[in-house]
Amino acid sequence: MLNENETPQQERRHYLRLDSVFPVQFQLVSLDGQQALSDWIQGFTSNIGKGGICLNCHNLKSEFAEGIKNRRVKLSLGIEMPLGGKPVRALAHIAWVKESARPGSYLIGAGYDTIDSAQNSRICRYALTKKFFAPVAITVIVFLGIGFGLNMYVNVKLVQGNKGLVHQLVSILQESTIAQQKIKQISHDKNDLQLKLESLQSRIQSLEEEKEKKKEEANKIDQLNTLIGTLNQEKGALQEQLISLQRREDTVTEQLLSLEKKKGPLEKANLDKMYQWLKVHQNPRTGLIMSFEGDGDISNWAFIYDQSLVIQAFTYFSDFERAKKILNFFDRKARRVNGRFVNAYYANDGSPAEFVVHSGPNIWLGIAAVQYTKRTKDSSYLRLAEEIAHSVIALQNEDEGGGIRGGPEVTWYATEHNLDAYAFFNMLVQITNKQKYAQARDKVLNWLVTHTYDKEEIPIKRGKGDATIATDTYAWSVAAIGPEKLDALGMNPDRIMEFAETNCAVEVSYKRPEGAVVKIKGFDFAAQQHVARGGVVSSEWTAQMIISFKKMADFYYKKDMPAKGRAYEVKAEEYLASLGNMIISSPSPSGQGESCLPYATQDFVDTGHGWMTPKGSSTGSVAGTTYSLFAYYNYNPLELN
Repeated sequence: MLNENETPQQERRHYLRLDSVFPVQFQLVSLDGQQALSDWIQGFTSNIGKGGICLNCHNLKSEFAEGIKNRRVKLSLGIEMPLGGKPVRALAHIAWVKESARPGSYLIGAGYDTIDSAQNSRICRYALTKKFFAPVAITVIVFLGIGFGLNMYVNVKLVQGNKGLVHQLVSILQESTIAQQKIKQISHDKNDLQLKLESLQSRIQSLEEEKEKKKEEANKIDQLNTLIGTLNQEKGALQEQLISLQRREDTVTEQLLSLEKKKGPLEKANLDKMYQWLKVHQNPRTGLIMSFEGDGDISNWAFIYDQSLVIQAFTYFSDFERAKKILNFFDRKARRVNGRFVNAYYANDGSPAEFVVHSGPNIWLGIAAVQYTKRTKDSSYLRLAEEIAHSVIALQNEDEGGGIRGGPEVTWYATEHNLDAYAFFNMLVQITNKQKYAQARDKVLNWLVTHTYDKEEIPIKRGKGDATIATDTYAWSVAAIGPEKLDALGMNPDRIMEFAETNCAVEVSYKRPEGAVVKIKGFDFAAQQHVARGGVVSSEWTAQMIISFKKMADFYYKKDMPAKGRAYEVKAEEYLASLGNMIISSPSPSGQGESCLPYATQDFVDTGHGWMTPKGSSTGSVAGTTYSLFAYYNYNPLELN
């Protein structure tokens, strides 16, 4: 045990100096070691001894630093051993503290109160090995350095290549947009000329008829001939303009076709890179994927909803082992609160990032498990899905109308959670054929019809007694219930989509990370006129609307109404092309410049629903990236495919 009365210099003599550092996560706890007083904080140690360690910590919050300097706290340690398995756990008291010149940086001497003796011996053995075999280690490091340098060179080339793919795609999309706008303008001008020609022809015809009637009036005939000649000259000039416009249209059309040929392979390459971005961020220990890359406040958080989307992406692309790794975490390791999962976990160790429990994220995890079961015919996780279903039904049984509350500790009812539940129960009916899920599904649908659809005012309300406009409830109404069912219930799917587009579609200027400003046409989180910040495009919610547009197109094609089907298909294509302009290169070293999408065109702004978009102008979003993949491949996560 370290002596608390010794100076930092004296105490360091107890330590064995290391040539490399150990990552150490530590958490401030009460002096009795029973109560956590902070989140996990990242630190490092380069000095270590049998009785304790010396921690190096940067960016330590002032309130935490005061507790440490005054020794009012103890430290719960998680020491990451090189080539080791689980972190070595220990409880330590503060022996000494030294503040460095850099603000927020401290050197902390900590003496062990409790640590597993075998693990402590392992740490010390490693330290001695490092000391006695330093020459060998230096040689190895030199060779590793050479290899690392080569690897860095290859990695830089890879990043440059990946960024180049993104740049090429965005450039071609911009050129295609300009070409399409030219074609639209030419078509408009052609229509105007055609109308003028028709008007002229009508006037000429009238004059010819008048001339025929007045054959005996020579003066009148001459006047009419002169006027007819003038009109024919004007007609000829208009016809020349029309021919010129047609040639311009042909030229621009050829350019557009050439751009489309180039766009296809680039688009496919970027889609592959977007999927690769998801894979490279899967934590090898937990299987989880951090939800946002770039926002330091939540950089290690893995929200359940996002994990559900990734499970489905891995399943869709037949990457079953990756999907199983995430499902295994929730099935066997994840901490639950009264049988339900919390909204988010830390991706690196799987501990809860928050202890909030909502129905929607749990339902989405169940949806992912059922989608996996359907695709693979592997029922290993069907029990997990049914456990989630039972916990949701328990909430449903508390409401006479059959609705599902937002969570066990809240009183509000959200339309989106009930739409999720409808889709989830419907999937379980198809997989298990159990009547209890059919009953739960029908109760949810009855609640949705009763509480969220208003024919006279807003087509889809955000929740029970809540008329706020939320774009995802419109998209998910079509995706979860389907236009056929909505139509049969009197919930007009055309009006639902029209209302969402009229109120929530926006076109904004998006400043890309490299500085270029592009126009993005997509969907806001809420009605633009209701939010003071102005329009913002959500990549995820735009992708949801694209899937619903495609579903509406299929609906009308099946009804043998190709014109209406094509109209919805064109909308989907237009928004999908615009969404491509939001693709960015991964901002993190681990992302290797792979393609991804930010959560929105603005960072850290009010969504209009009580939460903010992530911080960081180039924050990669798992939800935005994965749902965009779904939109490109026309995969609807709210139905069994």
